[in-house]
Amino acid sequence: MTEEKSTPPENPPYWTAPGQPPHQSAPSLQRETALTRFLGGSPGSVFLRLVFVSLIVGAFLMWLDIRPVDVFRAITDLVNRIWGLGFDAVREIANYILAGAVIVVPVWLVLRLMNMRNDR
Repeated sequence: MTEEKSTPPENPPYWTAPGQPPHQSAPSLQRETALTRFLGGSPGSVFLRLVFVSLIVGAFLMWLDIRPVDVFRAITDLVNRIWGLGFDAVREIANYILAGAVIVVPVWLVLRLMNMRNDR
């Protein structure tokens, strides 16, 4: 029996050891375009994630007996009420914006800070 010297397997050209910077000629596994930056991923994967989340939220809303027609009717009623208020509509809209901003802005800020930390 002859013993053959085993050679270690070749690493793919884009492989780097832990703690080392990536090789300059490493191929980009995913090209970052304006569309993928805007969507937060490839259009197909974003579409599938949105379908999944819509399924979960839709099931929850149906469990609460809230139908899509009810949501659209509520939006239509809101627009009609604001239209009927005339100039008071500006104050009403400002109240809605401020009420929403109390929740939305801090959540957005935390998410942006977390994204900045992950990008480093």
